[in-house]
Formats: sequence, structure tokens, C-alpha cells
Amino acid sequence: MRKHGEDGLRNEDTLRKRVLFLCTGNSCRSQMAEGFVRALGGESWEAHSAGLDPQGVNPYAIKVMSEIGIDISGAKSKPIDPTILEQVDLVVTLCGSADEKCPAVPARVKREHWPLEDPARAVGSAEEVLQVFRRVRDEIRTRVEALLEHDQWGCADSLDFGRGCR
Repeated sequence: MRKHGEDGLRNEDTLRKRVLFLCTGNSCRSQMAEGFVRALGGESWEAHSAGLDPQGVNPYAIKVMSEIGIDISGAKSKPIDPTILEQVDLVVTLCGSADEKCPAVPARVKREHWPLEDPARAVGSAEEVLQVFRRVRDEIRTRVEALLEHDQWGCADSLDFGRGCR
């Protein structure tokens, strides 16, 4: 087999499906989504996250993920890495701004948009804010589990899954 590259093919060393979660600040939603894929995806998935304007990881995101046994405390808020953008199979935008401003991706890369509430904008007591974070966390988990289990973008069973699945 040829190595994954411009022809879109993969060899045995690169059979993992690669996903990039993108939002504005890379502080909450994209960090939680990356954490879920890393925790639930096993060896067949590689997860990344980035932000259009990285803001640092939100402590509430770290807290609500730790409540369910997923540690994202070492995560860093990152800008988009063009190299990763070239290598992923799927870009998932998690907010309208990221969906609208997502840079161009190679034609073989599938794009999907998950319009999720921004928990960082939650107001109220600490407990009320945590409830919003928990609700968004749980929605992200449901979507990630569907992605992992049912391959929502239709290409996981193919060595050539970057082609024809737009």
C-alpha cells in the first residue's frame, strides 16, 4: 500500500481515523470532544482540537469531564495547525463562528457541524454554570459515541475512507 498522502491512501501505520474538533476558543466544547474520542475511541481513532482564537482551557470543562473519569487537565488551548488540518479525515466544527471561518481543507476531508451551546457563556451561580457544562458535555458524549459506533460520516470501514464520503 502507498502511504497516506496526496492520493488519499493509507498504509498499515496510518489506519487510524483522524478527527479535528474546531471551535472559537478551544476552551470547552472542542476540548471535551477531543477528550471523549481519546477516552472512548481506542487505537483506531486519533483526536485533535484547535481554536480560531485560543483562550485557554476552561476550568469548568476540566471539572465536568473529571466527574465522569476523563482527565483533560493537561490539555492546552491551541490554534489550528496546518499540518494536522492536512492529515485529518474529519473536521467537526462545534460553533457557528468556527463553521463559518473554518479554513479550506483538502477535498478528501469531510466536514461536519455540531451546533452546540457555548457553556462558557453560561451565567448564574457556580452550580447553575456547572449544570450547563454538564448538559453540553453529555450532548458531546452522545455525538462522539454515535461517531465512533456508527461512523456518522460513512467511511470508517474503508481503507479509502477519505474519499467519496462528503
